[in-house]
Order: sequence, then structure tokens, then C-alpha cells
Amino acid sequence: MRVVISGASRGIGKAVAFRFAEAGCSLVLCARDVNKLEQVRSELLARFPALSVAVIAGDLTMRADADRVAAVCLEQGPPDVLINNAGSYEPGTCVEADDTILNRMMAVNLQTAWNLTKALLPSMRAQQKGHIFNLCSIASLRAYENGGCYSVSKFALYGFTQNLRLELQPHGIKVTAVLPGAVYTDSWGDFDNSTGRIMLPEDIAAMIYATTQLSPQAVVDQLIVRPQLGDL
Repeated sequence: MRVVISGASRGIGKAVAFRFAEAGCSLVLCARDVNKLEQVRSELLARFPALSVAVIAGDLTMRADADRVAAVCLEQGPPDVLINNAGSYEPGTCVEADDTILNRMMAVNLQTAWNLTKALLPSMRAQQKGHIFNLCSIASLRAYENGGCYSVSKFALYGFTQNLRLELQPHGIKVTAVLPGAVYTDSWGDFDNSTGRIMLPEDIAAMIYATTQLSPQAVVDQLIVRPQLGDL
């Protein structure tokens, strides 16, 4: 499989890259920080020397960068799997937030997925197959305390995902909304997870990979994964 992963320089995106690499897939990884991307590429090749992996830096909030990333991806052919993982979290309430925070959350958490999907979708439709994963959140399903603008943007991404699912059904392209609870990534800062209170990026990566292994006539619409002890 040819797999494209955004936000692949850390966290869930990096874990997903390792899981698909383990399965022998060819990868195209994108993120904004080229140095971090090259580090991930080096780590991958150290473990999987025969791996086909390309990295390209770009700001996917900009359509021109998304088109440039897509062009690199398409050098290997249409992707079989597209994982829109780029995103970020900023705390705060809708009441107190200004337009700058909302615009930033919408750009990073929605526009990146919109731009890269739109850039790659014509090639996926032409081959009449593929699987798109959008990394939403439990904050896509209900109000998230002190996560106002973040939650608004994730609701929007979830809506985009649902519409894609409906529109792409006749074209053989699967669409899955990934809705994780708390995952131990950089967003949690210095949180002490020594007791295993929240999930690991590898948990989400394992579920995404497993979802790609279904028959062509089956799709997981929504993949909801939560910490065993409940949400934080």
C-alpha cells in the first residue's frame, strides 16, 4: 500500500508511520518541520532498511503547499491510504477567545485536511479505491471543557468527514473518522502518564492499520477509542 500521512513528525502521525512501515507499505510523510521529518525518516530506515519513504515539508494550511505535497505523493502513484493527522490544540473558551485563535484552530485542524484531500482526491477517484482517515477527536462529539475553539474546529472536521463518506461511497473510497480520547502526545506537555492513565499513540496507530484490513465492502465509519478509566 502507498500511504500518505500528514503531521507525521511526532505523536500519532509518527506512530502511524511506524505501524504501516512494519507492514511493508511505502510512505510519504509530511509536516512543517523538515528537520523533525528527516529524523523520523532516519529512525524508520534504521529499523526498516528496505522501506520506501519520502518526506516533504510544507504548511498544509496553504493550498499551494498542499498541491506541492500532493505532487510528490503522486510521483509514486495515487495513495491507497490518506491519513489527515495534522492538527494542534489550544486551550480556552469560546466566550474568551478572539478571532485569531478560532481562525488558527480552523486552519490547522480543518483546512489542512481539506487542502490535502482536495489535492489528492482526483487521483483516488480515478483509481476508484482508497481510504481516507481524518483524525477528529472526542471533542468532535461533545463540548470539551476549556477547549472551545479546538472543539469547534474538530466538530467542523467531523462534519467534513461525514460529507466525504457520503459523497465518495459510489467511488469505492472509504472514509473513516478517527475519534480518540486523551492520547499521550506533546499536547499534554509534562503530564505524568507513568500510571498509564491515558492512551499511547501506538494504540491509535494499531486501530487505524487494522481498519485498512477489512474487505472492500466493509468500512468503519467512526473509530472511537477512549482511555479505559474514562475521559479526562
